[in-house]
Order: sequence, then C-alpha cells, then structure tokens
Amino acid sequence: MVKNETSAALKIIPLGGLHEIGKNTCVFEYEDEIILLDAGLAFPTEAMHGVNIVLPDMTYIRENRHKIKGMIVTHGHEDHIGGIAFHLKQFEIPVIYGPKLALAMLEGKLEEAGVRDRTELKTVLPRDVVRIGKHFFVEFIRNTHSIADSFTVAIHTPLGVVVHTGDFKFDHTPVDGERFDIQRLAEHGEKGVLCLMSDSTNSEVPGFTPSEASVYPNLERVFTQATGRLFVTTFASSVHRINMILQLAQKYKRTVTVVGRSMLNLIAHARNLGYIKCEDNLLQPLHIVRSLPDENVLILTTGSQGEPMSAMTRIAKQEHPHIRIRQGDTVVFSANPIPGNTIAVVTVIDQLMMQGANVVYGREKGVHVSGHGCQEDQKLMIALTKPKFFLPVHGEHRMLVKHSQTAQSMGIPAENMVIIQNGNVVELTEESIRVAGKVPSGLELVDTSGIGMVSDKVLQERQRMAEEGIVTIATAIDWTGKLLAKPEVHLRGVVTSFERSLLQKWVQQRIEEILSVRWSGFTTSSSFGSDQPEVDWVGLQEHLEKELARSLKRELHCQPTVTLLMQIPDEPPVKVADGRRRRTRTAAQVAS
Repeated sequence: MVKNETSAALKIIPLGGLHEIGKNTCVFEYEDEIILLDAGLAFPTEAMHGVNIVLPDMTYIRENRHKIKGMIVTHGHEDHIGGIAFHLKQFEIPVIYGPKLALAMLEGKLEEAGVRDRTELKTVLPRDVVRIGKHFFVEFIRNTHSIADSFTVAIHTPLGVVVHTGDFKFDHTPVDGERFDIQRLAEHGEKGVLCLMSDSTNSEVPGFTPSEASVYPNLERVFTQATGRLFVTTFASSVHRINMILQLAQKYKRTVTVVGRSMLNLIAHARNLGYIKCEDNLLQPLHIVRSLPDENVLILTTGSQGEPMSAMTRIAKQEHPHIRIRQGDTVVFSANPIPGNTIAVVTVIDQLMMQGANVVYGREKGVHVSGHGCQEDQKLMIALTKPKFFLPVHGEHRMLVKHSQTAQSMGIPAENMVIIQNGNVVELTEESIRVAGKVPSGLELVDTSGIGMVSDKVLQERQRMAEEGIVTIATAIDWTGKLLAKPEVHLRGVVTSFERSLLQKWVQQRIEEILSVRWSGFTTSSSFGSDQPEVDWVGLQEHLEKELARSLKRELHCQPTVTLLMQIPDEPPVKVADGRRRRTRTAAQVAS
C-alpha cells in the first residue's frame, strides 16, 4: 500500500478486553471507514442477577453503522466471537473474514439467532490477504493458541502496518502440527511495523508458556491411576486438549459421553473439519455409557470455570437430572480459573470432594497449560516485529503495565506506547501515538431469557432485591381518595423488628396521610359530564410507591424494593337529565 503524505490519523478504539478478561472487541477507523476485529462476550459476575452474558457497549458502532466495511475474526473462542450474533440484531456487517473453525462455529450461532442473512462469512487461509473497504488490507498469519485455526493479523493501512497478535503463544511442538508462521512475522518486522498490539494476559509470568503437548503425559498418568469413572472438564473450545483426551480414552478403552451443549457443538464442528479424529463408536450417548463398567467410562463435560448452569456445576450441586458423583470417581479440571472465577471453581471442587470424588486440579498437576504467551513469548513477538509504537491489549490493568515495561526493556521508548482503557480513542500517525478522546464503553447485559438487554436500572433493582428484600403492598382506593380496606403488606427477604400488624397499621396511616395531602393533585374535572372527577391512577400509584419506599427506608433502616398493587374502582356513576343514573362511558366508548 502506497502511503499518502496527507493521510489522516488512524483511530484504534477498543470497546472490550482492556482492564478485564473477555469481550474482546476493537475498532479500526480511517476517514469514513470502520473495520471490526473480533466481538466477544464475558461471563456475568455474582452481582449480575439474571444476566446470561456480558457484552461491550456498542453505542459508537450503532451510531456509525454506515461506516462499517467488514470484520476480522482471529479465532473461535467465545470471548472473541460470542457477541457477533447479538450485534447483528442491531446493525449489519457486510462481510466477516476468519478461519474455518471459527466461522463454522459462528455460522451455527447466527442461524440459531436468526441473523445469518445479515452478513457474509468468508473463510481465510494462512497468508491470505483480503481487502476491506478502500483503506484496509488484512493479512492472516498462522499463530499457535489453545484452539485450532488461530491467527495473528497484519493490517495494512495508508499509514503503515499494524500487527494485532490476537491470542498467542509460541508453541514449537503444536498438537496439530500447524506451527506459528514466525518467518512471516519477521518479514513484516524487516519491512517496518508501525504499531504492535499484543496479548498481555500472561505478562506477569516469566519464561515461555509450555507447549500444549506437555499436558499429554500428565493426563495419561491420571488415566492409568483412575480405577472408577473418569470425569474431565475443560474449556469447550480447547480443541487440542479435547483431541488428546479422546486419544487417551481410545488407548485406555474408555467410552466417552459428552455432557454440555457447547462442547457437543464444538466437537461436531471440529470432527467435520478434521481437527478432532476418533472412531465413531468412541462417542456414545449417556444412557449407553451408564450401563458400562465404571472403569470403561469417561464423561467429558463443560463447567471448568464453575459457571452456574454448566454441567459440572450442576453435577457438583447434585442437580443434574442423570449424573451423580459416586465414591471412587475421579474428576479432572483441565483448566485454570479465569480471574474472577476462582471462588466458583473452588466451591465446585469442594462439593465434588464431599461426595467422594478424587479431584485432580491445580498447576502443579500439569493437566493444563495456558494458551497465552508469557514474558519470553512477548519479548520474541516484539523482537520479530520491531514495532515503532506499542499498544498492550487483552488483559487487566496490571498486565498491561507489566507488558509495557517488558516492551521498554526491548528498546521501545515509553513515549511510543500508551496504556488505555475500553473506549479510549487512540490516534496513530506515522510519527505519534496518543489518546485523543473517549467513546461510550460500558456494559450491555443480556437477560437469561435471551429476550433483551438488562438496563442499569433493572440490574440495580435486582441487586437491591437480592441484598435488601422486597415489600409488596396491596391496597384499594375509592373515587374520593379513601381506602376501601386495610392494606395488605407482605415482606420477602427483609430483616425488621416490626411486627406485621404494627407495620400494616403504619403503612395504612402513611397511605392515608399521602392521599389527604396529594389527592387533589391527581384529580381533574371530568370531560364526560360526570359529577365525579377524573383520576390519574397511574400517576397516583407511582407517587404512592415512591413515597412509601422513601418512608420504609427511614423506618426499616434498609432499602427494600417496594411494589404497590393498587386496586381502583370501576367507572363512577353519572347523573343524566331525567334524574336516572347510568355508568360513565370510557373514552374509547365515546370515540366509537
């Protein structure tokens, strides 16, 4: 690409993946064109009640949807592709380029969400170069990670080449034989890389990350020692790990059943594409495996991160409809907890142990290695690409800081790098890198029902109900603003020294006080000839609920959620000219 002497700045805007683990999403913008790199999700925290998944705030993209020219997918992990189906419900993406495994997984997600027709999926191979819009040429460079078919990308812009590593480590003995294309990285380094955006996940860990192949002998040791049923849980997308587990199952004559929808889908796609190879009869449904001797059974499950609805968590809680832990079972956690998930994972391990399982977990057991490069991997990446500017990405703040320090030790000046947050607008020119503003960068929370997004207000209400409880008040009011009966008060999850009868009496008095003062403010003269006023019942209910919540907070010394159920009377009678009384017609009836 020929450089333009009058080029505008290239804007790089991460919307997710910084100061956190997950929801990796990045925007590249030049003049009137935008390309997206990945669009992932994250898992909810314990405080996000009823939330299924967490997405980045995509307000900036929705407002600039007319600029979108395409998307790059680096690999198939959920924290890189899991948000795409949700985003396509809000805006179209003309084309998505990515590796065949990632796009196979993505296609199923799009079809399930009913948005397959809102984009075009195009598979790329190593060293393929695609043009997106007028200004971007993207080259896909094979790398090694914990999932098959993973890429680093070199984005050619009018200002120069930006290398985004994606998730990576330098695995010189990859399980599938697909080695990192170090030669191509070095070629770009010799020609000149304007900016390197590099994975920071393991920036605090010295040395190189071990090869995925190093896990095999440690897993094999577990297979030889397990005398009963064997359970293994790992990331559903860890194709290489799953392939090794299936090879060991074949070798040690254990029939495998897979429990967990995401893992079933991944194995199906990986087998179709040739990334997982095993005999058809090795995999059997659960009802067949249950009839086999324990020493011939392997149950492969999701739930390595203690996710509340995952198979392993439900088994640990004894809530799974078909599987119970028995004395003599061996359970292997072939994954380390993602930051923030440690407590959930430890709880599951404790529950399994209390039911008699032998649980194999922890770094010292060697049944898991990271898919992310440590300090020496990161140094090698910098040495190969020789970037002028450096932007650490994909990690929490301390990881970004440590990665920047590593880059400085490799000779990149501190003024040639920035540590940024989600939403920061990085302006990159041939001579400078700086933060030049900020766009919306919060969270978008998807409800467990999958119907819609959870607003901040709804989440706050859920948190308050969980922490402070709920008070429900049922009352009936007549046309004169008087109570027709004593209010009914019900408390759920509220700690109070009030006796129910006293609380009910207090609520009644408070409602009567509010009505005596505010009733006239919600009534107007009737426009239908009635001698009774018209009442804004909706406004009155909202006001009563608000005032009762405020008063209860003061009296109960807590802040429960207050819900007012208000019964209102039928339409009032109205006098007519002959002195007889009839019922007032509604506005709809008058209109008809």
